[in-house]
Amino acid sequence: MIKILANDGIHKTGLRMLEEAGFEVTTTKIAQEDLDTQLNAFDGICVRSATKIRKDLLEKCPNLKVIARGGVGLDNIDVEDAKAMGKEVYNTPAASSRSVAELAFAHIFSLSRFLYKSNRNMPTDGDSEFKNLKKSFSKGFELKGKKIGIIGFGRIGQETAKIALGLGMEVLPVDPFMSAATIQMQIGGQEIGIPLNVVEMNEMLENVDIISLHIPFTGAPVLGQAEFDKMKDGVVLVNCARGGTVDEDALLAAMDSGKVVSAGLDVFENEPNPRKDILSQPNISLTPHIGASTNEAQENIGIELAQKIIGYFKK
Repeated sequence: MIKILANDGIHKTGLRMLEEAGFEVTTTKIAQEDLDTQLNAFDGICVRSATKIRKDLLEKCPNLKVIARGGVGLDNIDVEDAKAMGKEVYNTPAASSRSVAELAFAHIFSLSRFLYKSNRNMPTDGDSEFKNLKKSFSKGFELKGKKIGIIGFGRIGQETAKIALGLGMEVLPVDPFMSAATIQMQIGGQEIGIPLNVVEMNEMLENVDIISLHIPFTGAPVLGQAEFDKMKDGVVLVNCARGGTVDEDALLAAMDSGKVVSAGLDVFENEPNPRKDILSQPNISLTPHIGASTNEAQENIGIELAQKIIGYFKK
C-alpha cells in the first residue's frame, strides 16, 4: 500500500480522496528533527510552509517519490535537488489565489479607514474618548481613482488586480516574466477582458499610492532602502507574499520618515517569531500568515494535492 505523510495537515476532502484511492495517509506530525529517520517509510509527503525538505533529508529518503506542497511557494523545498534524485515536486498555485488577494485588500481597506487602530482603541477608550477618536480616524481615503502597484503578476497578482479594477483603481503591474496580461472579469453575468501593460519597477515606485507584493522569496528583498527612496511620500504597503521580500529595517525607516504612511503585513522575516518592533509599530495592520487560510482555499488545496498525488501513482 502506498503511504503518504501529511505532515502539515490536509483538508478532510483531500484526505478522503486519497483514502478512497487506496492510499494509507498519516496525519500525525513528525517533528522536523525526526524526519531523517522516519520519512523514508513513506512514498510521498504533503507539506505546507512549516516542514522543510532539504537536500540532506532527501539523501536519507530514497523511497520518497513525491513531495507535494500545499500553497504557492516552494522555498522550503530544495526543488532542484529533489528532481535530480528523481523525485516529483508539486504545489497548488491556483487553489488559494483569491483568498490571498482578498486578505491583501482586507489590509488595504483597514489601512484606508484606520480600522486596525479603531478596533484597538474603541474597546478601551470608546466610552470616554469617542469624539477624540472620531476626529483621529476621520481622515481616511477612498480607493477609487488611486494607483496600486502589484509586484508579481501571476495568479495571485491578477486576482488582486481584479478587485482593484472593480473598485475603480488604476493598476500598475510589475513582473519580469511578462510584458502584458489580460484580466478576465465577471461583471453582470458577462466576461470582460481588460488588457494591462506591465511596467518597470521604477515607473511603478514613482507613481503609485499603494503597493501590494505577490512574489516568492528569492534570497534577497525586492523592496529595500533604494526602492523606498523612489516612492512617493505617504505610500501604503501591503505584503501577503513571503517574509524577506521586504527589508524590514528599511520599512521601519521609511515609516519613521513618512515615506510609507502605513503597512499591512501577513508575513515576516523571522516567522514564527516576528520582531517586536514590527509588531508594536502603531501604523502596521498585522495578521499571522493567514493569506491562504480560508475554508474554501484549504479545501481547494486539499483537493489539488490529492489529485496530483493520485495522478502520479496511478499513471
